[in-house]
Amino acid sequence: MALEKGLKIAISGKGGVGKTTLAALLCYLYSREGKKVLAVDADPDANLGMALGFSVEELQLATTIADDRKLIKERTGAEPGTPGALFNLNPRVDDIPKKYVIEKDGIKLLQLGQSSSGGSGCYCPENTFIKTLLNHLVVGENDTVIVDMEAGLEHMSRGTARGVDVFIIVVEPGQRSFQTAKATMKLARDLGVKNIFAVINKVRPEIENIVLEALDFLPILGVLPFDEEVINADLTGKTILNTNNKLLHPGIKIKKNLEQYL
Repeated sequence: MALEKGLKIAISGKGGVGKTTLAALLCYLYSREGKKVLAVDADPDANLGMALGFSVEELQLATTIADDRKLIKERTGAEPGTPGALFNLNPRVDDIPKKYVIEKDGIKLLQLGQSSSGGSGCYCPENTFIKTLLNHLVVGENDTVIVDMEAGLEHMSRGTARGVDVFIIVVEPGQRSFQTAKATMKLARDLGVKNIFAVINKVRPEIENIVLEALDFLPILGVLPFDEEVINADLTGKTILNTNNKLLHPGIKIKKNLEQYL
C-alpha cells in the first residue's frame, strides 16, 4: 500500500557505497506509483542525473545552484567559495524549484552542482541554500523529495539533513563503511532526525548474515545484491534499471519496509 503522505528522504553514506543507486531506484519506484518526485542532487560530485537517465547534454544545459553565483550571493549574502563569510541563514527559496529543475519521465531534478574551479573555496553558502530549501519545501500527500547527499560526514556538521523526514545510510561490506554509518547515525540524531535506517549494498549471499550482525545498531530496510552489471552501468551510459532489473524486487521491498516503519 502506498504511503498516504508526502516524504522528504535523504540518502547518505561513504563515497562509493551506492547511495546514488538507491536514490535513483527510489525515485523510479515513487514516480511509478504516481507520486510527484523531486530528486535533489546535493552532492557536488553529481551523478544522480545520469542514474535517472538524463543525457550529458541535458545536464550540461541545466542551471545548477553552484553555477548561479549571483543568485547565491543575493539570497545568502555571501560570495560562493568565500571561507568564513557571514551570510543570511534564511535565504528566500520559494521560487527555486520551478527555476532550477529539469524533468524526465515524471521526475524533476534539482542539482547543487560543482564549483567552477578546483580549490575555489568552501561550499558554506551553497549548503546553507540547500539546507534552507529542504526546510522550506512543503510536501503534499502526492509529493516525494529524495536527496542524494554529499558523501562523507562534513555535510552533516552543516545541518543539511535537518529538514528531512527519513535518513537512509547506505552501507557496503567493510569496517570503514560500518564505522561511517555509526558516525553518521550519531550526527543525524544530533540534528534531531528521528527516522534513521540503513540499506546494505553490494552484498554477496554468503556474507549477508555477517553484515547484518555488524549493523545491529540500525534498523535495516533491505539488501541490494552485488552485481557487476550495476557497477558497469555508468560505463554504458544507461540507467541502472534499464541495465538490470534485478534491483527492482529488492528496491520494492526496501520501499515497503520504509513505509511500514513510518
